[in-house]
Parts: sequence; C-alpha cells; structure tokens
Amino acid sequence: MRAESARQLRLLDLQAVDTRLGQIAHARRTLPQLAELADLEDKARLLDDQLVRSRTELGDVQREVAKAEADVQLVRDRAARDRARLDAGTGTAKDLQALQHELESLQRRQSELEDVELEVMERAEAAEHDVRELEAGRARLTERIDALVADRDAALSRLDAEAAEVAAPRETIVDEAGADLVALYEKIRTTSGTGAAPLRQRRCGGCQLELNPVDLQRIRGAEEDEVLRCEECRRILVRTPESGL
Repeated sequence: MRAESARQLRLLDLQAVDTRLGQIAHARRTLPQLAELADLEDKARLLDDQLVRSRTELGDVQREVAKAEADVQLVRDRAARDRARLDAGTGTAKDLQALQHELESLQRRQSELEDVELEVMERAEAAEHDVRELEAGRARLTERIDALVADRDAALSRLDAEAAEVAAPRETIVDEAGADLVALYEKIRTTSGTGAAPLRQRRCGGCQLELNPVDLQRIRGAEEDEVLRCEECRRILVRTPESGL
C-alpha cells in the first residue's frame, strides 16, 4: 500500500477516535444524574425558602408565647400580692373591699390572658411541627442529592478515563496522517460532524448514498494519492478494500 493511501486510511482511524470522543462528551452532558440533580436542587431551593419562612414564623410565635406567659405572670404576681394583703386584713374595710374587687378583676384578666397564651402555644406547637417536617424532608433530600452527586462523579470519572484511553493514540494518528490532510479533515468536521468517510460497496459511509456510475468511474481513474471528496456531503472519501471499485 502506498504511503499516500495509508495516510488517508489513517483518517478513518482518526474519525473513529473523534466519533467516540464525541459520544463520550455527549454522554457526559446527558448523564441521567444531571437532570435529576437539577430537579432536586430546584426542590431544595424551594424547601430552603419554606424553611426560612417557617423558622421566621416560629420565632415570631415563640416571642408571642414569651409575651403571653409574661403577661399572665404579671397578673398572677399582682393577684398574689393582693391576696396576701387581703389575707393579712390590714387596711380599712373600704380598702379591703377594693382589694376583693381587684382580685375578681384580676382573675377574669388572668383567665383571658391564659386563653390567649393557650392559643399562642397551640400555634407555636403547629409551627414547630412544620419546621420539624420541613427539616426532615430537607435531610432526606440532601441524602438523595449526596448519593446522586456520588453517582454522577463516578460516572464522569469512568467517562473521563475512557476518553483518555480513546484519545491516547490520536496524536500519533495525526502525525501519520499528515498536517495538510488533517487540516482539511478538521475543517470539514467542524461543519459536517465527521471529516472523512470510507467508500464501501460503492456507498459513502458519511451520507450513506450510493455513488452514481460517473463518480465511480472518476474514482477508478483517480491516482491512489488523490484526495477524493463525496459529491453529496463533501467529506473526504477514503477508498478501502471493500470499496467495490
């Protein structure tokens, strides 16, 4: 086999390498873990927003609880002092009667405040429950995301290792094919996806169209070192033992 023909055949090896590298790059971009991770990360952001709102609401309600408890305690303390004075029996009858009326008023006030306290405490309990549920959901989501990240990284590592193995002979192939031929190949590949195609059984391996008799006759008469192009797809057409010429 002449050197020029061997150089063109090396283009097919180069095309095989580049095709597989392209497939690996596509596989990296379309890993199923990537789509699921994007979906889960969106859900995590929404959940985090809900957590911020729920924790803020819980903090507000807890402050309401503290104020309600303080209000009740103030009334209790005041009632305890009045009860102590009344039990001591010090002061005029009018003063003691006023204390009795105040105690009755404080009891009503305490009852009202305790109702408020109970209502606020129920809201606080509900808010705490919401926060716990959201935190548990976020923990489960984080666990799933971490597992997916590990799966993604393992898959990317495998693909990167394969890409390195596939690409290892590329430089040697490029050197053997020659700079001029590779430059043409690369120019075609940027627009067509593939730069070279084998001619097998009178059919272009790039566009898969069968060559007409006129083109076949032209190829039969071409020099072995002539760089041929498919008239349809314009890829470099590499003659092989299976060309059917």
